[in-house]
Amino acid sequence: MAAQREEDAADYLKKHKIIELMDNLTSMLFFYRPEKPRQFLIEQLEQLKLSQQSGVKGPNLFNNSNLDAVYGILDPTKQKYITFAQYKQALTTLGIKNINECPEGANEDRISQETFKTEAIKGLQRCSATYKQP
Repeated sequence: MAAQREEDAADYLKKHKIIELMDNLTSMLFFYRPEKPRQFLIEQLEQLKLSQQSGVKGPNLFNNSNLDAVYGILDPTKQKYITFAQYKQALTTLGIKNINECPEGANEDRISQETFKTEAIKGLQRCSATYKQP
């Protein structure tokens, strides 16, 4: 009986992406360190609800300037491209799963900053969609 309850609880957590939601909210608290953490969490949950209802981008830890900084680290000599391996490793490090294996420039092994940011934003949006998909 206890094993069944544990299994039911685990299924519930997985079905509703509760672990991902809590991880995302905790990361955002550590990153932003708001003066009023409870109010901040309420605002993030409200944003998430709007995102779920409208399909608009939900709360996310990374923004354009963060992604520009990551790209700058990968391209310190300003060649205006990174390799596919760098692209893949960076997205994996950002916690993105299901990476686009054929982004623009992959055939030439030259991923532009714009392509990197586009793919990162798409991947981060998928990761931050911590609500149950309809």
